[in-house]
Amino acid sequence: MRSRKCTKVFEAARGTREGQIRDEDDTIEEGAEGSGRQRLDKWLWYVRLAKTRSLAQKLIIGGHVRLNRERIIKPSQLVQLGDLVGVLVEQRLRLLRVAGIGTRRGPAPEAALLFEDLTAVAKTPPEGSESAKPVEETPAPRDLGAGRPTKLERRQLDRLRGR
Repeated sequence: MRSRKCTKVFEAARGTREGQIRDEDDTIEEGAEGSGRQRLDKWLWYVRLAKTRSLAQKLIIGGHVRLNRERIIKPSQLVQLGDLVGVLVEQRLRLLRVAGIGTRRGPAPEAALLFEDLTAVAKTPPEGSESAKPVEETPAPRDLGAGRPTKLERRQLDRLRGR
């Protein structure tokens, strides 16, 4: 972590003050909130897709994030209202539309206002297809007396022993 003095020297070298960002056309805007744009890693953290900003940066650098269908590898990439963000989190692809620019990482209901989840729309199979049918999960077969007893078997044993 840099000291304030080092930060001021670094910002002076870039020609910006604290709280300002530099546009591509080299104009300075006051803060990301007023401009309707925000860093991608910060936005992912605000919408609670990553537990920390460092993890959000690792997601981006690892190539697990797409912005408007293009793979992004820079955490400093700016997002704006209406952008589509695709994120692969825990082996699940989530497609989100940026609906707001955050000012803080608040509770989940507040974070839900910053995006529109398009994942459900994209993942819904047609009604007549086989994948629309619910999948019944059956427990793995196990021979009686083999391995550790299940909760039910343990209770039956306790009743048999009189405990």
